[in-house]
This record gives sequence, structure tokens and C-alpha cells, in this order.
Amino acid sequence: MIAETVCSAVSAAGLGIAVVTAYRRRFLAAARIAAYSLVPVGLVMTGVVGWLSDTALSPTAWAGFGVLAAAWLLFAATRAVERRRTGAGAERDLSAGSGSTRPGTTAPASSTPALRQGQGKGERPASGDDFSDIEAILKKHGI
Repeated sequence: MIAETVCSAVSAAGLGIAVVTAYRRRFLAAARIAAYSLVPVGLVMTGVVGWLSDTALSPTAWAGFGVLAAAWLLFAATRAVERRRTGAGAERDLSAGSGSTRPGTTAPASSTPALRQGQGKGERPASGDDFSDIEAILKKHGI
């Protein structure tokens, strides 16, 4: 009974604020405030408030919420472990490649060009190949 009274008072106060807001010619804001202030009365009239008050005082309902929380925690933990495992495996599969990448091209997740055949990690490219790509681009644009 107290919950219904409190919800009615909150709705009345909200509607009063909506009237003042409409008086100031802010009709869109007034309509939004009126919509929010009608929610508590609607909840009381549909019986949601009574159901919530019965649930809040029921130990069985709280035990059910505890079981739901435990299930959610298990689900979240297994998802985190699964993401950790598949994330590392997917990177390994991507870096191994299928052999279809051409020399000098970049992998989708990489920002550095792939090594050319016969070129080690610490070796520099041949002296003539340094700027041949850049020269071709400049010539293409007439520079």
C-alpha cells in the first residue's frame, strides 16, 4: 500500500514539473517528463509493484537470483577463457599463412611489408630495389 502511494506521489510531482516545463514553452521536454512520470502509476496499475514487493520479501526468490547470478558468472568465465584460447590460435593461424601471399605485400593485420624471398630479417633489400616502387609511383603521377 505504501508503494502505491509513493508511486502516485512521484507521478504527481513529475506531472507538475512537466506542466511548469510546458509553461516555459519547452513542449518536447515537457512531453518527455510527462512520459517518465506516468511510468510509476502504470507499474502500480499493472501489478508489477505488488509482484516486486512480494518477490523482495521471499527467500526463495532471492535464492533463485543467486542461482541466476552463479550461472551468469560461469557463462562469463567460460567465454573469457574461450576468447583467450581462440584469440591466440587465430593469430597463429593467420601468421602461418596459406602461402598465397606475394612478396612485398602486407598481411591484413600487419603494417610492415612481408619479407621477400631470400631476404632475412636483419638483411637490407638489394640496393636497386630500395626506391623502385616509389620511383614507379612518382613516374605514374608525372612527378
